[in-house]
Amino acid sequence: MPSDAATLLIDGRVPTETDLRHVWNACVGAGRANEALRADWQAHFREAVDVLGARFVRFHGVFHDDMFVYRVADGGGFGPPTPLPEPVYTFAYVDKVFDAVLATGARPFVELGFLPCELATQTETVFWWKAHCSPPQDMWRWVELVTTTVRHWIERYGIDEVRRWRFEVWNEPNLVPHFWTGTRTQYFELYEATARALKDIDAGLLVGGPSTSVFVPDARYAGETQDRSAEVATAEAADPDALDWQPVWIHEFVDWCATRDVPVDFLSTHLYPTDYAFGADGQGRPIQRHVDATYDDLVVMRAIIDEGPFPDAELHISEWSSSPSSRDRMHDTLFAATYITRAFLKGAALADSISYWTFTDVFEEGGGGVGPFHGGFGLVNEQGIHKPTFHAMAMLGRLGDRVLLSTPDGVITRRSGDGSLAAVFLNYPDDMGTRGIGSRITYEATRPLRDLGPSRTVRHTVEGLEPGTRLTLEVLDWDHGNVAEAWHQLGEPLNLTPQQTDRLRDVADALHRETLVVPQTGVLELRLELRPWAVASLVQER
Repeated sequence: MPSDAATLLIDGRVPTETDLRHVWNACVGAGRANEALRADWQAHFREAVDVLGARFVRFHGVFHDDMFVYRVADGGGFGPPTPLPEPVYTFAYVDKVFDAVLATGARPFVELGFLPCELATQTETVFWWKAHCSPPQDMWRWVELVTTTVRHWIERYGIDEVRRWRFEVWNEPNLVPHFWTGTRTQYFELYEATARALKDIDAGLLVGGPSTSVFVPDARYAGETQDRSAEVATAEAADPDALDWQPVWIHEFVDWCATRDVPVDFLSTHLYPTDYAFGADGQGRPIQRHVDATYDDLVVMRAIIDEGPFPDAELHISEWSSSPSSRDRMHDTLFAATYITRAFLKGAALADSISYWTFTDVFEEGGGGVGPFHGGFGLVNEQGIHKPTFHAMAMLGRLGDRVLLSTPDGVITRRSGDGSLAAVFLNYPDDMGTRGIGSRITYEATRPLRDLGPSRTVRHTVEGLEPGTRLTLEVLDWDHGNVAEAWHQLGEPLNLTPQQTDRLRDVADALHRETLVVPQTGVLELRLELRPWAVASLVQER
């Protein structure tokens, strides 16, 4: 096995190595804390850790009523609840969730929010499960809730462990009145109070925000609350990609914290390549940005950090997917797998994590999904069947930490630990031009993308390998691992029989696989014919 890149020639040249950040599995997203009490959620997450290499998980609702943390009464059952003289804190449900996460070897990326009903100024603001996303009635009580909870975690898991977590204050506070019913300044005040409270507990705790969503090309968020009149030009633009897309509240957040000496260990935001702008007629118009929108946004965020008052801050994209809809049928498809592979590879050097939203379809923002393939965010569906995106993430996870060759078609890498090779190649069809994959409300509406092309030939020569070295080739394409198409061919049944479930599970994992053996010359002549939308993995056996 090669021990370093100097022993190899790739396409006739000694490779120049660069680092490869595995931003795709640094963190994955999930719906809400209570869902993590379910056995299927925990099984799906363990697989995400063991197979995909997930290292952190982020979810909403750690303080929601269904976690029973903040108690002002003893609970009534059939009778009225008995008020308590002072609030008490119970962590039985939270402990079960955090114990389960940590038992896998992963860690929580803690989103501090939303509020218990008793602390909220407005209640039941968003989701089927009625999250309370308002400013707190009493900032002191909010700080007490946070500090009591974090001190509990330190007592339970130890300060050395909790210092490795990330604490993100709230979720998408610019989306008023859904995720926040207050003003921008009120959010900044909440962040400041929270960040200072965490640092008062221990200076080594890592805190950040503002967790805003998404980039916009207009001034709708320039004031204290959203101004829809500022969106008209965006809604009516002939070419949205020609507009100047900028992050929401990031500059203002950085300025606020720098001016007041408020700690910022990381910046976080969400980079869905979409927008929803309101026209002059008051009607919302969905906008799909170009295929490299995520990369462009990452470049902007990187510059803000590098040139700003917090140059050592980490950058966490704490939610990302091809769209922000949990009923977008594109999420179930081969097309999404190719899209996310391309985007992750292109943007890997620019962030510390890009958290795919989400790892499982056990996700109830809009209630349970309608049918086994309903366009949920997950890498696996509710039955745990692997979508093409799951296999794409597994292929990325097998890459090494050092890049030997990077092209628009993929990368060849090595693992610095043992020198073994791993590569990923893809065919995002030329016929797509600069278009992203967009969103679709039915699976049938996604299928025309299969007719785009052409196929692509990937050719590379790797010299200096040990003769007899074996490499496993795995290919995901229209006829291999395309489980949503197989479900479509079954007639799209809403309720699967056990036999149908077993059949679809087999189809989902039936990728094309073969073994390549390096000849006595020590030269691997790689020639892959990738059909449109194919994603391929090549891994040296160890």
